[in-house]
Amino acid sequence: MLSRGRVHPPESAGVSRRRELIARVRTPVAGGHHRVAVLSLKGGVGKTTTAVGLGTALAAVRGDRIIAMDANPDHGTLSEKVRVETSASVRDLLQMAAQQTPRYADVRAFTSQSVSSRLEILASSRDPELSEAFTDEDYRAVASLLENYYSICVTDCGTGLLHSAMGAVLELADQIVLVTIPSVAAARSASATLDWLEAHGRGHLARSATVALSSIRPGGGAGVDVDALRAHFDKRCRAVVDVPFDPHLAEDAEVDLDLLAPATRDAFLVLAATVGDGFGG
Repeated sequence: MLSRGRVHPPESAGVSRRRELIARVRTPVAGGHHRVAVLSLKGGVGKTTTAVGLGTALAAVRGDRIIAMDANPDHGTLSEKVRVETSASVRDLLQMAAQQTPRYADVRAFTSQSVSSRLEILASSRDPELSEAFTDEDYRAVASLLENYYSICVTDCGTGLLHSAMGAVLELADQIVLVTIPSVAAARSASATLDWLEAHGRGHLARSATVALSSIRPGGGAGVDVDALRAHFDKRCRAVVDVPFDPHLAEDAEVDLDLLAPATRDAFLVLAATVGDGFGG
């Protein structure tokens, strides 16, 4: 006998899982604004790519405004991951804000936006001398400004814990994403970062951290006990997310969700969901 449309087939496990991940990404932000610092003591581990992947996944699923900000003192490359709409930097935004009370449209003139996700990027200065002069006070000023217009700010940090604005970044961060690769040396560096946070009054950030285990080249983790690395960070942090190697990310070009392999898109969605678990306060 025909069901006349009244009987619906059960939802597949994959569809149910994706629905649950999206719900976590869409967790309302307590207090209206949330800051996520993406950091690593070691360069070349995919930190900036992870920051953009996280921001892209958040912006593609949520309906509010998401911005990724470059706080790297050594000419960060965050702006190279989206279609560049302006050569303006965070320094230019601060100068404008010092002269007038900006509206969102004024701030938007200083950002570039991803076509595929609507993630906005606020670039660092292209002048190394000006970048080095980006201070704690500067970061506090721009962070205070951005919270008026964006629900979530993802900060791509430099590789040092003691440089310029890093004190303010960690003081204002609601949570961190610690990026490492599946190697013993990189894992030791990431673990040392957690040790430093614990020793300097930031233990809450270490314990609530999400570790992104990023494979930046094919066969990443070969010869390494990745399960042991995962278990180590699982004991110290809130979660560990594996981000597989992806040829599109290796191109050093604009990150387009549609060009990522399904496993990579899924990994960034899992990372965004894990970060989203912290939005409720």
